[in-house]
Amino acid sequence: MSHRLRIQRLAHAADLPLPRYETADAAGMDLIAANPADAPIILHPRARARIPTGLVFQLEPGFEAQVRPRSGLAFKHGVTVLNAPGTVDADYRGEVQVLLVNLGSEPFTVTRGMRIAQMIVAPVIQVEPVEVEQVDETPRAAGGFGSTGLG
Repeated sequence: MSHRLRIQRLAHAADLPLPRYETADAAGMDLIAANPADAPIILHPRARARIPTGLVFQLEPGFEAQVRPRSGLAFKHGVTVLNAPGTVDADYRGEVQVLLVNLGSEPFTVTRGMRIAQMIVAPVIQVEPVEVEQVDETPRAAGGFGSTGLG
C-alpha cells in the first residue's frame, strides 16, 4: 500500500529540496537546514539549538514521523538529535524543527541546505491503559539495565 506525506513548504525553504530517500531501500529521508544563508548556526561543544526545516507535514492518521540523528554527523562531529527520536505527531501542523546538540569537542557550523537529520515515517498503535493488581510474571521479571549480560 502506498502512503503520501503532504508537505507545506514555508517561504524560508522555497529553494531547498523536499525530503527524499537517497537510496532505493533507505528507511529514512534526510531533513535539510533552512536557516538563512547569511546566518549559519554555530553549535559550540555541549550547546544545543533548534534548526528550522521550513516544512510543515500532514501525516496520515495512525502515523508518526521520527526524527533521528544522521550517523555521519554523530560519528565525525559528535552532533546528534538531542531528543532522539523526536516525534512529529499526525495532528501537529507547525514547522518541523530539529533539536541538535554538539557532544563533540569542536564547534560545529550548521549551514543552509545541510542535511541535519533523518526522518522515518512509522505506524502508531494507540493502546487503552488498564490498571491491574499485578502484571504477569516472566522469566526475566524485573531484571534490566544489563541484567542479561554484556555480550
